[in-house]
Amino acid sequence: MTDIVDKNRPSAEWISHLRQKFPCEPTVDRILVRKLQRRAGPPFKQLPLETLVKATQAFLEAQLKDAFEIANPRWLTGGASKVHMAFELTWNLAGVGRTTRSMVLRMEPAESTAEASRLREFQIIKAFDGIVPVPEVYWVDEDGKYFPYPAIVCGFIKGVTKPTNLPADLSAGLGPFFPPSLRPILGTQLVDCLAKIHTRDWRTVDLSTMAAPALGTQAAEWQLNWWERIWEEDVNEDIPLMRLAMAWLREHMPKTEHISILHGDYRTGNFLYTEQDNRISAILDWELGHLGDRHEDLAYAAMPIFGTHLDDGKTFLVGGFLSAQEFYAAYEKASGLSVDPATLKYYTILNTYKLVAITLATMYRIAVCGKTHHDVLMCWMLGVSYPMVELLRVKMEEVL
Repeated sequence: MTDIVDKNRPSAEWISHLRQKFPCEPTVDRILVRKLQRRAGPPFKQLPLETLVKATQAFLEAQLKDAFEIANPRWLTGGASKVHMAFELTWNLAGVGRTTRSMVLRMEPAESTAEASRLREFQIIKAFDGIVPVPEVYWVDEDGKYFPYPAIVCGFIKGVTKPTNLPADLSAGLGPFFPPSLRPILGTQLVDCLAKIHTRDWRTVDLSTMAAPALGTQAAEWQLNWWERIWEEDVNEDIPLMRLAMAWLREHMPKTEHISILHGDYRTGNFLYTEQDNRISAILDWELGHLGDRHEDLAYAAMPIFGTHLDDGKTFLVGGFLSAQEFYAAYEKASGLSVDPATLKYYTILNTYKLVAITLATMYRIAVCGKTHHDVLMCWMLGVSYPMVELLRVKMEEVL
């Protein structure tokens, strides 16, 4: 249906067709339907800071019984998919009393590179409070009742994504460089955090927005439906290689024998660390979190685009930190869970498909429709899609 559908103004019939063809986990399905239903609506309009402050004031008045004060509101840069405003909040915090803390408002634009549920993001971050370093989450406006779009309010965490003595760039965590002395320190922490994420018992926490796939192939199938649906919804020009890859992925779905909480975007660039002690201070960007097969996160963290090679040009460092052998061995030791090479290879192909869908389809579509505050960055990032298409070709040659 690629050549006959107006994807900028999708019809109810086409949306229904996609839902039937690509059944997804309920929350994912709801978010994707919402995305298409509002696509023909107005483009994103940059809001004056004072407008967002007024919305925050109204939102907090509905959440808090006592008087509060908002101070020093300011825009935060960084992050390609959401709008961020920092501010200081003074209020009566239960169990603490009158206190002032730095806060971050994290709000969707009209359409994002990664459409997701703010309530799910809120729940999953809350589930890991005290388990791994995460921002403290306070409140969520799930449906955009008070803000122009759905949003959450969380604590501000100090830290950097890379050494501050490196020049600024638009890499967004792609191909990072960390000095040799820092690699084992941060790399070990990153592995330990991932092990804690995957071994967290999801049955014991409030994750009502998540449905657990059945043991067997459903974990893979739900992901295939999710990302092929994204491709169909957003792509402008079809690529036969993507069809070939998806056909192979559906034919070779691995069985999942252990369901884990997954981050969904676990990589360098999505964590902060403090330079005075080189400790990870926060794991960020949980919006693609879901329940599934741990190999999905493991393969994603080790994607070539998120790592670097040593000067010998041969040894690849996962995330810019550890060799693949060191990374997986450390994970097995920390988690007590095994790493299966065949399943890793499968999810490497699936993750490559996913990244092509995001960069070549979604980033194009939201820029064309004017749905994001980062339309220039989206167009720049389109260039990343072609190395990813080439990686997909290489990976497909290895398995065919």
